[in-house]
Amino acid sequence: MSFQDWKRIFEEKTEELHGHSWSFEFDDSIEPENPAHNWYQYIRGAFARFTCSKCKRTWPSKRVLVVFDFQLQERTKTGTVKARRFRQNCKRCKEAKMEEPQFELENIEVLLEKLVERIRMRCYRENLGQNNRGFRPVGISEGPHESSHCEACQKGICRKSE
Repeated sequence: MSFQDWKRIFEEKTEELHGHSWSFEFDDSIEPENPAHNWYQYIRGAFARFTCSKCKRTWPSKRVLVVFDFQLQERTKTGTVKARRFRQNCKRCKEAKMEEPQFELENIEVLLEKLVERIRMRCYRENLGQNNRGFRPVGISEGPHESSHCEACQKGICRKSE
């Protein structure tokens, strides 16, 4: 799914957030577990698929991390969300580049729904209880998680036990 899909879904889900305007962008410079001053961070794993740009091999992964940094500026009534999707590389190709995850539309919706819940709890102090909407698997995982091919593992934040 393209950036425009992420942005459209995000705008739909933030449309009625206390009259505030929220923006969404991808930012690969986000550091997990190290948000900027006065920013909140939400880290979530989801199902996604990868395609090797060298050999065209595809593989599913149930451990694709997305890190969201978000902040509300009360004075200007604007909020900003920055997202980083962690990549993986092909285990069959030598010197394979890290590939961007491809999320199903339904999984983007769940990710952003859970993000907006977190925004409502952190920025607006709402008590929402639990929502148990899950992610849709995108194929059968072919064995154990391979840390040497996972960008999140290399950063030391992969949640292998989830």
